[in-house]
Amino acid sequence: MEDDAPVIYGLEFQARALTSQTAESDAIRFLVGTQSLKFDNQIHIIDFDDENNIISKSVLQHQAGEIWHISASPADKAVLTTCYNKTSESRVVTCGAVWRMPPEWESGSHESPDDPHNSHNPQNLELLCHLDNSSHGNASCVLWEPMGDGKHVISLADNHALLWDLTESSTQATISSSATLEGKGQLKFTAGKWSPHHNCTQLATANDTAIRGWDLRTMSQIYCIENAHGQLVRDLDFNPNKQYYLASCGDDCKVKFWDVRNINEPVKTLEEHSHWVWSVRFNHSHDQLVLTGSSDSRVILSNMVSISSEPFGHLVDDDDLSDGEDNHQDEKTKEPLQDSIISTYEEHEDSVYAVEWSSADPWLFASLSYDGRLVINRVPRALKYHILL
Repeated sequence: MEDDAPVIYGLEFQARALTSQTAESDAIRFLVGTQSLKFDNQIHIIDFDDENNIISKSVLQHQAGEIWHISASPADKAVLTTCYNKTSESRVVTCGAVWRMPPEWESGSHESPDDPHNSHNPQNLELLCHLDNSSHGNASCVLWEPMGDGKHVISLADNHALLWDLTESSTQATISSSATLEGKGQLKFTAGKWSPHHNCTQLATANDTAIRGWDLRTMSQIYCIENAHGQLVRDLDFNPNKQYYLASCGDDCKVKFWDVRNINEPVKTLEEHSHWVWSVRFNHSHDQLVLTGSSDSRVILSNMVSISSEPFGHLVDDDDLSDGEDNHQDEKTKEPLQDSIISTYEEHEDSVYAVEWSSADPWLFASLSYDGRLVINRVPRALKYHILL
């Protein structure tokens, strides 16, 4: 179908950091951070016009360094955080900071990506505050409180989880509490996710092959899945509709789904990728839709309906009913639908480091590969109607 055709945007630099603009619920907008050693790094604000299949962009300068992680405030469209590398005393350190986009970025200054005169005078981001505490090590990611007022963030730095309070203007950050990963060797957090459930009092983190849950009120560990994956765990995501369900992915090429009340075995395991899986994301509205991105250069959209909040679907498909058997519909409805791979997207030619659903359109998602290629895709129309109708 032509309407399901992907839309591709190329950045001139390598990139691995992607987020949707969480506070924007009308426009389809993604933020991409670049990784360049030679040139000033940038944040590309990508707007997608769904009706005309057109991408427009704004470019902001991020002169602080190459961007390893980017995250958008859930409350203020103009505020974001980045984790970036900088050189300090001849060694590379990774820092976190809160930034504000200049007021001009939303005033129609978008350009077509094909315009040769674009990016001549990109605006600078305004630094609001650093989330640096050099005694705590290198920041791997910054997480905003889900559905919060934009005043609380968590940074994961080496083996520390730091809960920060931001002032009203976000120009000052103070550590309100912290937790430390204890154990042998050099332990480091590799990924984290702030749970949207339990009044946002829980955090899940990954380090090496383990996944841990934390209670943010006491900053104490509440569960630990010791060998969640055979190799390094790369990413985590909570099911937005089922409070105990968590997805993880890692270097063993697997995607696993966990019920954190019973951590002995995953509820489900996917083994569709042929290399490290870097990113896993539940759809915000229809949690049976799960996206994964891998360094096998593929993005896979799965329909994990058996472990979703609607395991029986809304209605039985008409194809399942033969003539004169309408009275059997109730019996058939009781059978859970089958999990399946909906689609494998192969528009990338390099490792896919990030996949994200749009905050504004639940049927649209973006993926980013290291060569700077951003691809916007849609859930196949037939599946969309099957879920809705």
